[in-house]
Amino acid sequence: MSAAAAALGAVPAAQAAPRDGARAELDRLYAAAERATEDYDRADERADRLRHEVRDAQDHIARTQQRVNSLRERLGSLAGAEYRSGGIDPAVALLFSADPDDYLDKASVVDRIDTRQAGQLHELSGALRDLAQERAEAEAKLGDLERSRKAVAEHKRKVRERLTRARRLFDSLSAGDRADYNRSSRSGRPDLTGLGDLNPRAAAALAAARSALGRPYVWGANGPSGFDCSGLMQWSYARAGLQLPRTSQAQRNAGHRVPLSQARPGDLVIYRSDASHVAMYVGNGQVIHAPHPGAAVRYDRVGMLPVSTVTRP
Repeated sequence: MSAAAAALGAVPAAQAAPRDGARAELDRLYAAAERATEDYDRADERADRLRHEVRDAQDHIARTQQRVNSLRERLGSLAGAEYRSGGIDPAVALLFSADPDDYLDKASVVDRIDTRQAGQLHELSGALRDLAQERAEAEAKLGDLERSRKAVAEHKRKVRERLTRARRLFDSLSAGDRADYNRSSRSGRPDLTGLGDLNPRAAAALAAARSALGRPYVWGANGPSGFDCSGLMQWSYARAGLQLPRTSQAQRNAGHRVPLSQARPGDLVIYRSDASHVAMYVGNGQVIHAPHPGAAVRYDRVGMLPVSTVTRP
């Protein structure tokens, strides 16, 4: 029994040949890896957003802390002046209260401070409340960030596991079967003549995607040296001045949908019901995309996989 057949289990003679079973299993593993890659991209994007939010929150906390320190210094100077003049007024003693608001709520104290002092104390109290709230929000974001980091690591593990299984199965095939698999969905270089009337943005995105031909599929990458499927679309449209979402699931909704029969060059072709793969339509029934690990950015037939939707950004 061949290694490929062993990996799949024995295949009865009446059923498909081992090479057909291996091809189907490779397709399944690559599809599973793409789904895990989309999950990884989504989690990584969220973690990156949270990192920026945490950094901004920490910067804001630092500014609020500086404001609190400044207010305390101003009130401290007032306390020093009061002491040197013969004692500290109870109003100034609010500086040392753990809860200035509580102190201010006491009418007997409020009656003994002037308008300027009351304003300073209210300002300090507000700054302390802001600081406490900002610290609580930052702690919550840090917790979200840690959970997102764990999700990224878990999705990365799943991708690697599926890709390792796919690579082992692919390597177990004969040289001829490997070559057949690599060219099974391939089409020749498409005829791109007569596309001069394209929308300028679509034309620029298509030109960017074509410039990436031959660059390797790298899961979780969005260029310029390597790409996963949605990363290539995001990078190509960014060159055209449009920021697409990171994942193919989100890219499915990044424009208006059109029937496949009305697809134009530059449209996004979303594959499978779970939208786990995306390519760019180039015309004449062909697309350009980053297929799977071990394959470079290339042209393929638009019907290489079940088409879910076509989106025009």
